[in-house]
Amino acid sequence: MPPASASKAKREAKKAERDAKRAAEGKTVRVSKKKEDSEDETEATAREIAQMKLQLDKDGLSDRVVTGVLDSLETSRDVKMSSVSLLFHGKVLIQDSQVELNYGRRYGLLGENGCGKSTFLKSLATREYPIPEHIDVYLLDEPAEPSEYSALEYVVNEAQNELKRLEDLVEKTILDEGPESDVLEGIYERMDSLDPSTFESRAAVILIGLGFNSQTINKKTKDMSGGWKMRVALAKALFVKPTLLLLDDPTAHLDLEACVWLEEYLKRFDRTLVLVSHSQDFLNGVCSNMIDMRLQKLIAYGGNFDSYTKTRSEQETSQMKQYAKQQEEIAHIKKFIASAGTYANLVRQAKSRQKILDKMEADGLIEPVVPDKVFSFRFPEVERLPPPVLAFDDISFAYDGKPENNLYEHLNFGVDMDSRVALVGPNGVGKSTLLKIMTGDLSAQSGRVSRHTHVKLGVYSQHSQDQLDLSKSPLEFVRDKHSDISHDFQYWRGQLGRYGLSGEAQTSQMGTLSEGQRSRVVFALLALQAPNVLLLDEPTNGLDISTIDSLADAINDFNGGVVVVSHDFRLLDKIAKDIFVVEDKTATRWDGSILDYKNKLAKNVVL
Repeated sequence: MPPASASKAKREAKKAERDAKRAAEGKTVRVSKKKEDSEDETEATAREIAQMKLQLDKDGLSDRVVTGVLDSLETSRDVKMSSVSLLFHGKVLIQDSQVELNYGRRYGLLGENGCGKSTFLKSLATREYPIPEHIDVYLLDEPAEPSEYSALEYVVNEAQNELKRLEDLVEKTILDEGPESDVLEGIYERMDSLDPSTFESRAAVILIGLGFNSQTINKKTKDMSGGWKMRVALAKALFVKPTLLLLDDPTAHLDLEACVWLEEYLKRFDRTLVLVSHSQDFLNGVCSNMIDMRLQKLIAYGGNFDSYTKTRSEQETSQMKQYAKQQEEIAHIKKFIASAGTYANLVRQAKSRQKILDKMEADGLIEPVVPDKVFSFRFPEVERLPPPVLAFDDISFAYDGKPENNLYEHLNFGVDMDSRVALVGPNGVGKSTLLKIMTGDLSAQSGRVSRHTHVKLGVYSQHSQDQLDLSKSPLEFVRDKHSDISHDFQYWRGQLGRYGLSGEAQTSQMGTLSEGQRSRVVFALLALQAPNVLLLDEPTNGLDISTIDSLADAINDFNGGVVVVSHDFRLLDKIAKDIFVVEDKTATRWDGSILDYKNKLAKNVVL
């Protein structure tokens, strides 16, 4: 080969090598950029969901728009407001209502899922409404922060912070308003009630009441599950005793024993409490007043939930009678006017009656009662299986496999197609663990678990909502998850509608929906599986009262087996045929009713 050609070949080879290297580097950069873009997208989605949960827009501002005029005195511990309204994402939740929160009263806030109860509490907590500065407000809707503090240290530390805040508030009030200010007496009273010398002992009583023991009370909050961190946050709220305490479904992470303790504690709460709870039993035990968030209004009632139900029923019966009477009168007047003809005296009478009709309309006609939305969902009928469907024979289990740490020893237990089993007992004894052994997610160290070859288990757990993509709408999520069934939105509209999720709720991002609305999506997905046996771990969390009733009816009508872990006494009273108390490393049948069990727990309460 001529020298010039060889040289040219070398140059081309080197160029090809350089080009290949650059291409490889470019590919690496592109892959790296794709990875970075993917990570950025994931982080952005997580931030968006977090903002939605906090009800903040992309700029970190509140997504709520509120109005309200303070009618009570600035120095009063009562809060009375008029012209109260609330919009969320442009949707009117409350308009032109009145709110009256009197010191020493305990209010139950009622309303169907998605009506805006949690949003209203957030607006109160962030003082978007004109709540006087001297009224300290605490909203329980978030768990305690992960920290190096133990549960006991966390509560005591927060109490010390509260005492310091009150001391600073005294100084500010004296400077701004003078030593004779009416506000000071209430602040001094709060400082005296805190009593630093008893911080640890009183904090321990509350934490133990909420289910902590001598070991877990010293566990760091960073090492706790979300449920236990919520208990720490609740303990802090109860210990600090704010002037206005807002509790959003505080029993959601509690067992029956802790629910009974909290009920006994709150019924003695001597400040102002606003409570969202979907347990009729709990509302009856705690509340002195009810506020019904219905038809974009806040309607006040005296008494507990049973009293509210009776009063509302009487009012609606009276309203319908008045409505029917007025409609009959209107029809009679219109008939006379239509038949008056041209006779002068009858025409005069017709004009007179038309004036009566015009005045009735100007004064506002009586409206018919708008009933609450009632829906009934059903679990699909399934194949009947002969017993034994699910049987435990001499089961022993420990998470670490060590006999000395056994949660269960020599346990015998069975479930068939007619079972309606309620598992009760304090947290930490293994109720949820027992369900996981049933599904096979956990394996016993000894003994035998027998499952029918055709059994299909449907599981609803406290973590079921974690499977939902909160950046999607319910319609998008269920269609994408089960595209093998149908791509048709109308089909999925019908599926979600059966479980009480309709209208805008089907097309809104799930991050903006209430917990109860998201639960309905999970139930719709569960029903698609057509399980023979349902294992339900705290299925009522977030559900409104009418939906819980519907769930009870669905369970009773289901032709398969059901095992339930729940803190809702009313649900268990309606469905449970067999109650098993899980404690002392076994499950023992309870001979009485669930209300007998509640009474037994109440006798052991220490405050």
